[in-house]
Amino acid sequence: MKFGIIKERKNPPDRRVVFSPEKLIQFKSKFSEAEIIVESSDIRVFSDNQYAKANIEVSKDVSDCDVLFGVKEVPIEALIPNKKYFFFSHTIKKQPYNRKLLKAILEKKIELFDHETIVKENGARLIGFGRYAGIVGAYNGFRAVGLSNETFSLPKAEVLDSQKELILELNKINLPSIKILLTGNGKVAYGAKEMLDAMSIKQISVDEYLNDSFNEPVYCLADVLDYNKRKDGQTINNSDFYNHPENYESNFMRFAKVTDFFIAGHFYGNGAPYLFTRENAKEKDFKIKFVADISCDVDGPVASTLKASTIADPIYGYNPETESEIDYKNENAIVVMAVDNLPCELPKDASEGFGEMFLQNVIPAFFNNDKEGVLQRAKMTENGKLTSRFSYLQDFVDGKE
Repeated sequence: MKFGIIKERKNPPDRRVVFSPEKLIQFKSKFSEAEIIVESSDIRVFSDNQYAKANIEVSKDVSDCDVLFGVKEVPIEALIPNKKYFFFSHTIKKQPYNRKLLKAILEKKIELFDHETIVKENGARLIGFGRYAGIVGAYNGFRAVGLSNETFSLPKAEVLDSQKELILELNKINLPSIKILLTGNGKVAYGAKEMLDAMSIKQISVDEYLNDSFNEPVYCLADVLDYNKRKDGQTINNSDFYNHPENYESNFMRFAKVTDFFIAGHFYGNGAPYLFTRENAKEKDFKIKFVADISCDVDGPVASTLKASTIADPIYGYNPETESEIDYKNENAIVVMAVDNLPCELPKDASEGFGEMFLQNVIPAFFNNDKEGVLQRAKMTENGKLTSRFSYLQDFVDGKE
């Protein structure tokens, strides 16, 4: 079987790649029968020369490969018919801007495997860049704090080489005795937690966070049942919340009254209560001044996230009274960092980590007859049709919704 690593063609350019040269060496070592070609690229974080030095073939033509690996959406004109493609298609939630892409994939009889659909039998994601979103998001949040207060100045993450360098910069700053709330229980939240722990910020319990005062910066990691409560007063478990979000209401304001800096690392499911609303943000005892919204659900559960920000212009202000954007240095602003493609700022680390997960969880399926069903679950299209698992997208493809 012949595998190709394709050039990223989406704008703005994304320097990430599914496999680093080192991971491809491991790939060939584990599966010697595999043929691998890397498509030449002048933007990739690893140069053509680095792959060539690892004895990986670099070519401008990957059309004879069976399986093609990319990161972002492949432009329609670059799609090669009758191939197996792996990339983030951004279609599984019926994103209207990619309807034409999904239609083209079907017309070209491509087998599409979206990275988001590569899951365990229980639905848990096997691969992703979430950890790196958390790492960069936490760093960017602290950078926003320093810039808005004019108390310290951190370089942009994109000019630094690795997580190690981000941590070195963070450990140069002096923080006041602020309270930091981190929400979530997945890879994003734990990526952000790595950064807080690397700064030696003390982690405290929910009860301590809500009731005690400290003369040093502290943080609390809050899960869904900490900031949501059942309307009938029962306490059950996370699964009940995920399965029946309509039975819950937000209990977030108890955190908002004591929080200075909120890092949103949670996953927000449809139908779940908003964490805080625009009305909540107007309340006199709403204390949050800084928001690093890594989850970045625009105009959703975090009311201050009016829009996704960009790597070039990552920070904006939210005025709770007017519910509109203002300069982030305005004294009335909630300072918002809501970049929606954070891992792009750490392309080397992100690519190496992604390739490690891919080599462990996906590649073996090509050589063991997919005994765990990984490929079968992930396959969205086949022979010009949606697979049964993704048949819910048919109306979307047909333009009926």
